[in-house]
Amino acid sequence: MILPQICSVINPKFLTMQKLLLFKEIYLEAFKNLGNLLLTKYFKFFFWFCFAMLLVVMYAFSYRIATGFVFD
Repeated sequence: MILPQICSVINPKFLTMQKLLLFKEIYLEAFKNLGNLLLTKYFKFFFWFCFAMLLVVMYAFSYRIATGFVFD
C-alpha cells in the first residue's frame, strides 16, 4: 500500500482524515449495540411503570365504587 504514503506526502491532511475515519469507525463499532440495550431496558421499565399506574387507577376506581362514591 504505497498509495496512502504517497498521498500523505503530497497532502498531509490525508493522514489526518484517515485517523478521523478510523476513530469514527471505532466509535460506531463500540456503541452499535449499546443503543439497542438502553432502548430495550427503557421500554421494559416504561411498560412496568404504566402497568403499575393502571393497577393503581383500577384499585382507586373499584374502591370508589365499593364505598358508594357518588359520581356527579
